[in-house]
Amino acid sequence: MDWKDKTIGFAMCGSFCTFSRAIDTLKVLAGTGANVIPIMSGISYSTDTRFGAAEHFRSRLREITGNEIIHTVKEAEPIGPKGMLDMLVVLPCTGNSLAKIANGIADTSVTMAVKAHLRNQRPLLLAVSTNDGLGTAAKNIGTLLNCKNIYFLPFSQDDYIKKPCSLVADFEKLPEACEAAFEGRQFQPILGV
Repeated sequence: MDWKDKTIGFAMCGSFCTFSRAIDTLKVLAGTGANVIPIMSGISYSTDTRFGAAEHFRSRLREITGNEIIHTVKEAEPIGPKGMLDMLVVLPCTGNSLAKIANGIADTSVTMAVKAHLRNQRPLLLAVSTNDGLGTAAKNIGTLLNCKNIYFLPFSQDDYIKKPCSLVADFEKLPEACEAAFEGRQFQPILGV
């Protein structure tokens, strides 16, 4: 696949413990030659946590992509009308964002980007990262698995002893999952061991 003619949105939600791995994954995606547009939820954009300062992650996104970060609903809305993206990746995608996407709620920069992007019937790739993926978020995953143009990065339980309901996507499979989504198919297997 020729990535150089693709523009891919890379949206990050507030699963802060995965941010360092998400940055590594972003580097791989940017290394394909695609134009990557960074998007951050308001919480992700502004919150310092024990996993790092918000400014550190913002500066890394700008440095890796060479683009400014979309971080408000107002900035995300034109994604649809302008047909800005060939694909949108939400990595990490929290249980909160999964619920909003599954129920058509567009009240954050990420969920607005999703809504705006899907109007163009182009692929959306979700990378689940939630402690309740096999709990209350499971119904939203099920709903979204049945939606046209929505695909999932393969996921598995990340700590079945201490967090038996927790799911996390296999970020390393992003390039292959993107290629499959561009072809209109779900990368398989979707469930890891």
